[in-house]
Amino acid sequence: MEKTDILETDSVSVNPVEAIKIQVEDDRTGMSLETLKRAFLDNLFYLQGIGQTEATLYDYYVALAYTVRDRLLHRFLKTLETYKKNQSKLVCYLSAEFLMGRHLGNNLINLGIYDKVRQTMEDLGIELDEILEQEPDPGLGNGGLGRLAACFLDSLASLEIPAIGYGIRYEFGIFHQKIQDGWQVEVPDNWLRFGNPWEIARPDDTVEIMLGGHTEFFHDERGYAKVVWIPDRTIIAIPHDTPVPGYNTNTVNPLRLWKAEASQDFDFDAFNAGHYDRAVAEKIDAETISKVLYPNDNTPAGRELRLAQQYFFVSASLQDLVRRHLQSNRSLDNFHEKFSIQLNDTHPAVAIAEFMRLLVDKYGYYWDTAWKITQKTFAYTNHTLMPEALERWSVSLFAKLLPRHLEIIYEINHRFLEDVRTWFPGDDELVSRLSLIEEGYHKQIRMAHLACVGSHAINGVAALHTELLKKDTLKDFAKLWPEKFYNKTNGVTPRRWILLSNPRLAKLIAEKIDNGWLKNLDELRKLEKFADDPDFCRRWREIKQENKRDLAAYILKHRGIEVDVNSLFDVQVKRIHEYKRQHLAVLHVISLYNHIKQNPNIDILPRTFIFGGKAAPGYFMAKLIIKLINSVAEVVNKDPDVRGRLKVVFLPNFSVSLGQRIYPAADLSEQISTAGKEASGTGNMKFAMNGALTIGTLDGANIEIRQEAGPENFFLFGLTAEQVYALKSDGYNPMHYYENNADLKAVIDRIANGYFSHGDRELFKPIVDSLLYEDQYMLLADYQAYIDCQEQVSQAYRDRENWTRMSILNAARMGKFSSDRTIWEYCKEIWDVKPVRIVLEPYHQPV
Repeated sequence: MEKTDILETDSVSVNPVEAIKIQVEDDRTGMSLETLKRAFLDNLFYLQGIGQTEATLYDYYVALAYTVRDRLLHRFLKTLETYKKNQSKLVCYLSAEFLMGRHLGNNLINLGIYDKVRQTMEDLGIELDEILEQEPDPGLGNGGLGRLAACFLDSLASLEIPAIGYGIRYEFGIFHQKIQDGWQVEVPDNWLRFGNPWEIARPDDTVEIMLGGHTEFFHDERGYAKVVWIPDRTIIAIPHDTPVPGYNTNTVNPLRLWKAEASQDFDFDAFNAGHYDRAVAEKIDAETISKVLYPNDNTPAGRELRLAQQYFFVSASLQDLVRRHLQSNRSLDNFHEKFSIQLNDTHPAVAIAEFMRLLVDKYGYYWDTAWKITQKTFAYTNHTLMPEALERWSVSLFAKLLPRHLEIIYEINHRFLEDVRTWFPGDDELVSRLSLIEEGYHKQIRMAHLACVGSHAINGVAALHTELLKKDTLKDFAKLWPEKFYNKTNGVTPRRWILLSNPRLAKLIAEKIDNGWLKNLDELRKLEKFADDPDFCRRWREIKQENKRDLAAYILKHRGIEVDVNSLFDVQVKRIHEYKRQHLAVLHVISLYNHIKQNPNIDILPRTFIFGGKAAPGYFMAKLIIKLINSVAEVVNKDPDVRGRLKVVFLPNFSVSLGQRIYPAADLSEQISTAGKEASGTGNMKFAMNGALTIGTLDGANIEIRQEAGPENFFLFGLTAEQVYALKSDGYNPMHYYENNADLKAVIDRIANGYFSHGDRELFKPIVDSLLYEDQYMLLADYQAYIDCQEQVSQAYRDRENWTRMSILNAARMGKFSSDRTIWEYCKEIWDVKPVRIVLEPYHQPV
């Protein structure tokens, strides 16, 4: 029925409420197949000005994205309206990274219309899978930090928790990685080149951000000392909201990303004087702040830009929250009762100084009152155990860029250290260790210390990580405030990482235990009873093989390498870093290769080694490891003696969408970081949920994965964190292992003599020298244990039936690692936030 038919209907014979229901169901935001089809074609024609016969696949993607977004908006606006009306307490997640992945497929699933839209597209002769591939992967993150933030937003909305994410709308995300002659080459990732149909610009909520300048002291009418910050430049922050829907709920929370623009775009006088560059200089300078994710900080200009980025989104976000609060409240006295702000690592830690500035300088609060509100508002998540990774900023840079905040940080530090001296009289070393200022020739501000002092809660992201924080990295703060420390083991969302990534497996699971597991992952335990069911095990194996065939086809298309789908897919995909020890896996590859060269007829389990990940542009050793992987692949893959038993593949530009292809196809998950170095990991969880077995050290969340899966379903090797510490304390000598292990010596020598570098002995010398003379991450100490454990893997994989059983039990016991569980723990123990049900009219309920 058309709208005109409803308008012309006799009002006496048709119930007006029923007429409205019919109209809404039939309008452009209805969920029927016919309405979805009409909305899609309307968006194609009216928004893009193109007909179906001329449209490209990208045109189809944009039209479908707007069609789906239209169906989110009513829920989105109703969600915001409900929070405001109820004055609900909001979780505010501040993060420099949000690695969301492609939106379209995930939104279709969370709205419950994936199958309907697929059918709609088929009716129009269009393949939905081809449309999904057109969406650019928003690279607004570097790895686990941003991916965790994305999972948390999904869980917050799915659990109906009032929340908002705040970050930066980077014009260029993490670089696009290409491989040329085996080397990583960074190419700009202009993901916004053709716009972004998911975001909604909110220019009315624009705020001003001050930078540079100086401060001036004065006394107010009451005689109190006050400070005014006189900046030398002001930029504006324009918010862009992306709706983030929950699964099977009406909640749609906002992700608000800030774009930087100049307060004055164009200097007309400079232009008229012929100074054309100067006429737009301010605009260029301002927009640089939100231009690139993590600009290289090897230069003073790069460091200044990074700090400006952090302050930019923190100040904009806090001003936004204060504005929201004062719309419904007379003062900021109860701000902490309405907002709980989570600092995702130290990137947003300057928020503590900024909030104090707002409270004291702008809103006239006394210091002690402002400090109590601040501490009750903020909580801090630490993501690293490595001291060198704990963020520090030079005092001189703060003085140049944020002079008022430097004064505030010094005042915080002064008051804090006075308390410490009272609590621990005479302990000057403790005072020095706890100080927010690291003394030295170049004084530095310890941002982790600022976060600890200014927050009411501090949490690690895995059980071991939290214990090591308390015993080592933040031990002095744990001594002061043991009640502040919590563990919140990370989790990932099963909606994206099983349902969307592995639909075949999700369908099999639903057949056996229904769909309750998507909102309560502990339900997967019900699969345990099928671990010995021959038919279920056969189907489980078939699904894994189909996923491997899909990945093999992708590898052939994009890398030109043909891999055996019956081989063991041995996978390590994550950021490239020495502590993650991708080069330990390479040593294993070379060891197997050496055995084949010694005896070409040796019985070796066929394996396909798959690597992926990006190295930071300025991280030479990480980039050299990528070159080594590709150089080993070049030799091994072409050697006729290998006869296809070993294949090595490096998949460039690892991303969320590529991960969705890889995790379901993996047989073995490599989680081999040096014990005590990985905070948690989330890739390990994604692999395990999809039935991959783990080979790993007792590091990060590996420990808890092993506890949940059962030791018999986990391949454990290597030194413990305590053993690593003890061995280093005793004087670790890597050369001892090289000289006393013939297999290891042969592997290192083959690299050193130029076998994988066309005779060039210098190319990989930095890696060889690092291993033999320093070996900071204990590869040689763990080498033999790793090789022996890999042999156990080979023997286990030969028994396919038992391997399948282990795989099923592994996946069935991963309920703990849902981000829903993590978020519930935050809500109960740190945020004190409760769910809020979003109620729509009956005809707007999800279909």
